[in-house]
Amino acid sequence: MDSVQRMAVPEPPQDCSWRSFMDVALEEAFRAAAVGEAPIGAALFSHSGKLLARAHNQPISLHDPTAHAEVLCLRHAAESIGNYRLSNTILAVTLEPCIMCVGALIHARVAGVVFGATDPRAGALVSNLSGHALPFANHRMWYVGGVQENECADTLKRFFLKRRKQ
Repeated sequence: MDSVQRMAVPEPPQDCSWRSFMDVALEEAFRAAAVGEAPIGAALFSHSGKLLARAHNQPISLHDPTAHAEVLCLRHAAESIGNYRLSNTILAVTLEPCIMCVGALIHARVAGVVFGATDPRAGALVSNLSGHALPFANHRMWYVGGVQENECADTLKRFFLKRRKQ
């Protein structure tokens, strides 16, 4: 993984910040927690900063192991614009994506990912795999990690501590 060269990260769109993108993803994470789902949220933005779609984890309520926040967000955006290719978009997500979600991001041609907390167990962008630059994939994306990392991580920790006590 050390031989993989990281793509240059662009500046956030005008009048936007990575933090403002993460705020939307965090709102979704709070919605997930409120209905008993793991508090992971995602939001997809155009290259100019327009919100295209937002979603939160729903594998329990939808009875769907693929209903991760990232995948649902991509589905909503693709349906909205009428194209599965989401080129020049930026995904903000509260937790580093897993390998399934990284695969979906690659197939959707998402330009970049802004994530909050790393995921040492299943993260596939930086923690366990350089999924953003897989040598066999036909698309590369940039990433920014650690945006509001403490708030994202604390949201997950509080949720799972509460669940263990129940």
